[in-house]
Amino acid sequence: MLSKEFLTERGYCCGHGCLMCPYEPKHTKGNTNLMGYGNVNKKTLIVCALEVETQGQLDDYEVLYTGVGKVNATYKLTQKFGKHGSFVPYDLVINYGTAGSNKYKQGELVDCTRFAQRDMDATGLDFEMGQTPFDDTPIIIETKSDFNPIGKNGLCGSGDNFMTGLKYAWFKRQIGNIVDMEAYALAKVCNLYDIPFISFKYITDGADGDAGIDWKENVGKGIVKFKEKVLDKLPKSL
Repeated sequence: MLSKEFLTERGYCCGHGCLMCPYEPKHTKGNTNLMGYGNVNKKTLIVCALEVETQGQLDDYEVLYTGVGKVNATYKLTQKFGKHGSFVPYDLVINYGTAGSNKYKQGELVDCTRFAQRDMDATGLDFEMGQTPFDDTPIIIETKSDFNPIGKNGLCGSGDNFMTGLKYAWFKRQIGNIVDMEAYALAKVCNLYDIPFISFKYITDGADGDAGIDWKENVGKGIVKFKEKVLDKLPKSL
């Protein structure tokens, strides 16, 4: 028998006649009205690639760690949403992570509201660089969020390679100025679910020949700035 706590945490009624159904009216599929509490408040989900980026500083928040790369990011976030059936209990998804850039300085925290898939190359089929063949998704995804305490509106290019040197120079000419390995995938999933999304990137390196060394030295340094400049400014309703 499913517990009342489990059914409440799920955030909606499954309509399967659960004995401990906490919703009113009972057994009404998709209903989010908890008995005595009204509609279930939605919340913010924070998504990060690696725990080393957060240094144990986000224990008071709901955090999803996806692992590195677009495939892991897509799978983990879709799996998270899928656990809730047709009702996804999030008003906002915030991605925090590290990134490289030669436009923004090391140690800078940049908000990203535009995203591109920098390693999608089907130019041999006459598609533009960054364009997914036979897919209506635009080359640059723009996400919507009423919450943005920084306002730089960076363009982040995601790909399954760690960018250094010449590869980054190509990307800068094409479609962006910040490089990571997950944000585009997260943005696309959130767009498909119609959930507001924004990403905040702590610049660890210049995406140059020293990028690997710089990332290792700086990967855990941005979390305090992220908490102060972003999480501490979250509206209470989120």
